[in-house]
Amino acid sequence: MVNRRAFMKSGAMALFAAGIGGVPGFVARAADSRKIISPYKKGKVLVCIFQRGAMDGLMAVSPYSDPNLKTLRPTLYMSPAQTEGKMIDLDGRFALHPSLQSFAPFFTEGRMAVVHGVGSPNNTRSHFDAQDYMESGTPFSKSTSSGWLNRAVGLMGHDATPFRAVSLTSALPRSLYGDNEALAINNLQDFAIQMRGNPLASNLASKSFEQLYDQTSNQILNKAGKESFDALKMLNVNNIKNYQPVSGVVYPNSPLGNSLKQIAILIKMNIGLEVAFAESGGWDTHFNQGTLNGALARNLKDFSDSIAAFWKDMDAYQDDVTVMTMTEFGRTAHQNGTGGTDHGRASCLFVLGNDVQGGKVYNNMKTLAREDLEDNRDLPVSTDFRSVFSAVANGHLKINNNQKLFPTWEGQSLGVMKA
Repeated sequence: MVNRRAFMKSGAMALFAAGIGGVPGFVARAADSRKIISPYKKGKVLVCIFQRGAMDGLMAVSPYSDPNLKTLRPTLYMSPAQTEGKMIDLDGRFALHPSLQSFAPFFTEGRMAVVHGVGSPNNTRSHFDAQDYMESGTPFSKSTSSGWLNRAVGLMGHDATPFRAVSLTSALPRSLYGDNEALAINNLQDFAIQMRGNPLASNLASKSFEQLYDQTSNQILNKAGKESFDALKMLNVNNIKNYQPVSGVVYPNSPLGNSLKQIAILIKMNIGLEVAFAESGGWDTHFNQGTLNGALARNLKDFSDSIAAFWKDMDAYQDDVTVMTMTEFGRTAHQNGTGGTDHGRASCLFVLGNDVQGGKVYNNMKTLAREDLEDNRDLPVSTDFRSVFSAVANGHLKINNNQKLFPTWEGQSLGVMKA
């Protein structure tokens, strides 16, 4: 049998002539153990979107019926009405911001669930710490080396292609740190493939990836290498460049829109994608937050329109795809003196999919009265983010091992997924 050292020595980290910027070491390991799946099969895909900067959940999905909200936010308060451009009433208590209009049909159809009052039990108001805690899945430990999505990948219990876990970012996010294979692809067209902690990334040979396997004398290595090359070759630059979404679908020309379009391409290539990650920035609204217009409204529109375009583009794949959003914390219930909101505690998130128990705002929230606020200023966290993350991972990816997925957590998963 070919061992990993022999595989590496044969030049598994060579540059692919078409322009791949370094073949990750786990491609070699996968080929070495002959775990490349061929032919590639369509499977379940979880798409996670991190809203970095802390989205104001009280404005995105407003508890408009609470009389305290208008007192807390005299110039930011909005109420739903049956006129264009107003809040979209969901259940008589909560309403979507007008810029989230694209989400309304999904909620009505029962495909989308909203979870409100969600966040971390750790009360840090540091963006960096809160993001790290949420992505590691261990809110009171900075020493956790792996991310919760990387652990999820390891718990799936079946062989996979090198493209099982892909982040459409310039660097691997904290969620995907760990021992299991994961890729960060900044742009599919440029083939800018990176891998955190890749010990072979700087040891690239001058020959093409395919040439090396044509020349090897070991027949087993040759066959395994060809399978790896075939997997990489599926990311054909012309297919990516000429990709056409489903008729009528137009992605926003934004970082999130472009990332979700590329995730759609990977899913439709059927090369084994199971966990995808994307980011949306600009949610830190300390001043001039706005209502119908402004920074938050623009961000919410891009956010919802990008996800709606992706979902419609999935078309025949919708039964196999679930989308979940997250943000590190929310904003203060009180608006500040510059027409914005500061770092708070709880926010809200969205889960979209055909296996979601949608059409409901899941919450354990109390009122926004002063005595019910945390530190007299914040919406308290009434739903631990792990109860949602575990529910989606268990319900969609069929992991069912919360002890390993979220070490030290002893809570219960939220019932946002169909049985």
